[in-house]
Amino acid sequence: METAIQEQHQHVRQVFNMMKIVFVILPIAAGADKFFNILTDWTHYINPILLDFLPFSGETFMMLVGIIEIIAGLIVLFKPRVGGIIVASWLTGIALTLIAGWMYVDVAVRDLVMAVSALAMTKLAKLV
Repeated sequence: METAIQEQHQHVRQVFNMMKIVFVILPIAAGADKFFNILTDWTHYINPILLDFLPFSGETFMMLVGIIEIIAGLIVLFKPRVGGIIVASWLTGIALTLIAGWMYVDVAVRDLVMAVSALAMTKLAKLV
């Protein structure tokens, strides 16, 4: 019986570690790319209504977003329970702005799925 419990705990730890790696690397990589635009031109993802309210350019805004994403990834690395909630909230916010402008709805759905995954990682962090 104890071996089965240990095996389950080992599986939970493995799943948690996989999710933690993803939620450390992806925010840091996406955040860094806000400065280089290798993956995409990130300014296309800014809701035009939001862009009208910004006191600076879309490029500057995306660099600020990149800094926040890098910090979020680092928080997941060191404090996954807190970082998971931050990443989930951030992804949900991004998804809502995309949906509000009815832009890149496919990306919004993907971000919502990732937000749920980040919350699941947070729950798993309590078990390992």
